[in-house]
Amino acid sequence: MNSFLRCLVLGLGLAACGSPAPMDRPLAPLAVVPTPQQVAYQQRELIAFAHFGVNTFTDREWGTGQEDPAIFNPTEFDARQWAKVCREAGIKTLILTAKHHDGFCLWPSKFTTHSVKSSPWKNGQGDVVAEVAAACREAGLKLGLYLSPWDMHEPTYGTQAYNQFYLNQLRELMTQYGPIAEVWFDGAKGPNAKDMTYDFAAYRQLVRELQPEALMFSDEGPDIRWIGNERGLAGATNWSLLNPDSVDVGRADPAYLNRGDAQGTHWIVGECDVSIRPGWFYHPKEDTQVKSLADLLEIYYQSVGHNCTLLLNLPPDRRGRIHEADVARLQELRVVLDETFARNLAQGGTAQGPARGGHPRYAPAHLLDGRDSTYFAPDDTLRTPSVTVDLGGPQTFDRASVQEYIALGQRVQAFRLEAQVAGQWQTLASGTTIGYKRLLRFAPVTASQVRLVIEQAVAAPALAELGLYKSSSRETAVLQRQ
Repeated sequence: MNSFLRCLVLGLGLAACGSPAPMDRPLAPLAVVPTPQQVAYQQRELIAFAHFGVNTFTDREWGTGQEDPAIFNPTEFDARQWAKVCREAGIKTLILTAKHHDGFCLWPSKFTTHSVKSSPWKNGQGDVVAEVAAACREAGLKLGLYLSPWDMHEPTYGTQAYNQFYLNQLRELMTQYGPIAEVWFDGAKGPNAKDMTYDFAAYRQLVRELQPEALMFSDEGPDIRWIGNERGLAGATNWSLLNPDSVDVGRADPAYLNRGDAQGTHWIVGECDVSIRPGWFYHPKEDTQVKSLADLLEIYYQSVGHNCTLLLNLPPDRRGRIHEADVARLQELRVVLDETFARNLAQGGTAQGPARGGHPRYAPAHLLDGRDSTYFAPDDTLRTPSVTVDLGGPQTFDRASVQEYIALGQRVQAFRLEAQVAGQWQTLASGTTIGYKRLLRFAPVTASQVRLVIEQAVAAPALAELGLYKSSSRETAVLQRQ
């Protein structure tokens, strides 16, 4: 027992005992940190969207609100197929468009007839939301729901009565389908939409009341933000912090959302939304226009690899299934990612660096232990440490992963990764922010030692993981064909 603890055991009190030595103090969190739910959200990395509804059958992206529910009749609807495709692709959450801008509801809402109960599908007795929720639970996926604030069918839209109508439908979704992981809002309105002020404060309060574990998405959060484009690309500098007062919903500055705000007042992580096809809903002509493997890899490295979660849209077709072309591309992506990141060439090496107070709790070895729940940290006064890793012999690699221990906040402002080649340290890659994860790509190099150098940080860094990898030969072949 150290002297400080012995003093307390004897009942002498804090004043008499003094404070614990700096080396015994845990690293203090920054002023803005994520919730446990936000940390778990980023750990999912890859999630899916399913845009499905009357637009699937009209070949439109935005409906009119005047569609006849009779057109909604998927002939082979199979939510289990959706869930299976997602699970095998490494997708952790599936977000369904329960209602898009046209107002057609994929569940039998009590507050409108413009829903599946007025369609011929299952003789009006079907419930897409219920089947997707059940399939997600069975497959071990989390469920998210999108409820468009804009409703082109509902006659009360444009009046204050509509906010209550929306809350009624939101309550149905939040109480009838089990745990909801993510609730997706947006501020979309067409150029001819009626003037309408959405009561987002009331919407969010209801979600917090009924689904307290759920995270909410919109331009400015409150939990997850739009990344400023629909190409799935986050900024090379990307802070998980944001000042929501600086964001005008529906008219937000895309550049601000894309990079976040180092001085942000709230932790609002970025989500990179993009469709696997040119459109968000299914269109038969796009069966041959599914994004290439090279395109998806580029998106992955600039979303997950830029401190974000990738939200990839997989629009079910008119059968009610994810199309074979989309499935094949997802399988290719999963194979390449698995082959690339299956083996961390840094694990098994030894790391040297200035552990906080020399304490093993903060040792650089935690960078190589394969767990993002442990971390390396230096003393408070050292914001620019470096860690050298001896790989135990020559290794060839061309990819790297660096992670911060984000539960204590986002700290790193600039860093570089070096390798010792022919006795000289050479920079392989450099960057600004790290956050939950930063993925680096560079030309293949063979080396026995690497060095991670923190060049600038807002506080002593807390680094969770360092990984070195060799890219899949399939990826190399794809890039050579371009």
